[in-house]
Amino acid sequence: MIRFLTSGESHGDSLQGIIDGLPANLYFDIGYVNHELERRQKGYGRSERMAIEKDEIKVLSGINNSYTTGNPISIIIKNRGTDVELREITRPRPGHGDLAGSLKYNQKGGRNTLERASARETAMRVALGSICKLLLKEFNICIYSHVVKIGDIETSKDNYNNISKEELLKVDESIVRVLDKETEKLMIEKIDNIKKEGDALGGVIEVIGMNIPVGLGSYISWDRRLDGKIAYGIMSIPGIKGIEFGLGFNTSNKPGSKVHDEIYYDINGYYRKTNNSGGIEGGVSNGEDIVFRVIMKPIPTLKKPLNTVDMETKEHIHAQIERADVCAVSSASIVAENMLAYVLANEIMIKFGGDSIEELKYNFENYLTRVKAR
Repeated sequence: MIRFLTSGESHGDSLQGIIDGLPANLYFDIGYVNHELERRQKGYGRSERMAIEKDEIKVLSGINNSYTTGNPISIIIKNRGTDVELREITRPRPGHGDLAGSLKYNQKGGRNTLERASARETAMRVALGSICKLLLKEFNICIYSHVVKIGDIETSKDNYNNISKEELLKVDESIVRVLDKETEKLMIEKIDNIKKEGDALGGVIEVIGMNIPVGLGSYISWDRRLDGKIAYGIMSIPGIKGIEFGLGFNTSNKPGSKVHDEIYYDINGYYRKTNNSGGIEGGVSNGEDIVFRVIMKPIPTLKKPLNTVDMETKEHIHAQIERADVCAVSSASIVAENMLAYVLANEIMIKFGGDSIEELKYNFENYLTRVKAR
């Protein structure tokens, strides 16, 4: 129902994006979209390029008087910080797509791969995903994220240790987007030390979607399962190497009686006292919060580069050095929020249909009334 396409290169003139399938008459808050882009640019350990860039969108089509028209929405984000020498990459960086991309597309080096495989592309994904967030806000669906781990420094605060919505609302106040100050201090020290060593750090992010209606996704066909769709979207983010829902891998060492969420009923309908499944059962949202964690690997461009092979001379040599972050886990958490927003907005359109926001809301409310009556 909703689909998007991005184009553009890391050091090109701009990034371009088109999103199609959103209903007409949705209020388009351009300030909100630009704020989401600003959130993505923050985070301790980012490169000097973030001090140069000032990401803002320019709307080309699909919006009239601040409301969606139902037509495809097209936007651009101008690139800054592009005044650098774009050398061919003949010394591919381990962990990056340089070598595989150049061999796949029969290129002399990895420059063209870098330009498109770069995480710079995620700026446009955040912009398009934030439009999806605007749709979700019409249904009181909210998405939050926070950093759980950077390197070997880990916070004890996560969804299963009684964090509050109020804490999640304030997480942007932390420069590493972590929920406790002591861990923040240790993470900053860790990033500083690894930077001095010319190395990089990855980490773990937790994402939480709240007020999710029961019934998104489907078990009917393998490619309609909600957790599969979320995993597909999240795993497409550069640097993400793993995802787990709910208790995830910890369920493997527990008996079923300690894993499965028991079902209760009161005047408000069905509910659970636990959410070990992360809000999804049988590929379908069950009405609880959607909770998952993702693992991000360290940035592959290192100031103290690893061994590689020169593609021209075939000599063993150190990998090429490019401008890069030391740690981008905080930034990746914002990208993950907006990729989840895209998946959920698409599922809302699939489930409830409607060419206008008014029709969509009408269908949504009728469905909730029926579900509550069951």
